[in-house]
Amino acid sequence: MNICILGDGLTGLTVSKSLVNKKLKVFMYYQKNKYFKDSSTRTVGISKNNFDFFNNKVAKFKSHMFCKIKKIEVYSEKNKNEKILEFERLGKELFYILKNETIHHLLEKELKRNPLFKKKLIKNNNFYKKILNEKKFDLIINCDGNNIISKNIFYKKIFKDYKSSAYTALIKHKKIINDKAIQIFTKNGPIAFLPISNNETSVVFSKVNNKDQFNSIKLENIIFKYAVKYKIKNISKIKKFPLILSISRKYFEKNIMALGDALHKIHPHAGQGFNMTLRDIKILSNIIDERLNLGLPLDYSIYEKFENKTKHFNFIFSTGIDLIYEFFKINNKMNNNLPNKIVKLIGNNKFFNEVFSKYADKGITI
Repeated sequence: MNICILGDGLTGLTVSKSLVNKKLKVFMYYQKNKYFKDSSTRTVGISKNNFDFFNNKVAKFKSHMFCKIKKIEVYSEKNKNEKILEFERLGKELFYILKNETIHHLLEKELKRNPLFKKKLIKNNNFYKKILNEKKFDLIINCDGNNIISKNIFYKKIFKDYKSSAYTALIKHKKIINDKAIQIFTKNGPIAFLPISNNETSVVFSKVNNKDQFNSIKLENIIFKYAVKYKIKNISKIKKFPLILSISRKYFEKNIMALGDALHKIHPHAGQGFNMTLRDIKILSNIIDERLNLGLPLDYSIYEKFENKTKHFNFIFSTGIDLIYEFFKINNKMNNNLPNKIVKLIGNNKFFNEVFSKYADKGITI
């Protein structure tokens, strides 16, 4: 059996490693892009449940690769930076923060030495017609949301342009106990501080309204304004990414399936984009295991089962993240503090706090 993976981002590499671990032959095809150049300041927060899945079924993280997050605090600038939400599980980690390039290098290194894995560069767009016409592969999994297959096959989407951008940077600071993720909803958009180590922290600022004049100097001023707990030594080069909500209406066509960014993109304020993808890969992996254990062939009927198990939950989860963003956006424009008081009241309730923590860890499940 031959499986084709399109795209060499985190999704493509993760699903490839999961497949070769099952002794399946994988061919990855990729286009040259700015991934390495633009991802140097980017980090991902992986929930405890997904971290365990990755470690057990994909690849082992070494201890120096990640930072354990034991508490998450959410503030509102409108209420003079008053804490409105707090998540903590005593004795348990909530999230693990890793640099994108750390995960990328780990997977690349392990796949490179696996004889079941081959990686080839796509030199021109004629390749996509060739791959569809030749029928060389039993399964094709498209992890690239910008290629011709995404544009021609998976073009029907629920789409929303936030008309805003995410700015990412890394800050070096004096050594502290750095195990707390902090997010502040400001009038200009949410800013998050995500620990990488005791002397390095990732910053993600999702600025509203792209029409405003904005540059790296203004962002550095914003970082210094809100990074009060850090004694900053230097700030890295700042990267910029457009923000959209995109949910594909179609999950597969014949033997081609969409996955990762080709399937869904969400606002980064909750740090759930890659977690959604990992949950998808886990479900796909379990479906494949069931087939292999029963001695049944792998064909594109597994795509239909995958869609039935994930589509409605992915839609609810994606739109839920969007609603949270819109709530705080509207809240910052209101003159009264009632919405923040309601959020704080809910957050202080142990039952709801546990529900939200489970929601962030495992997604929506039944």
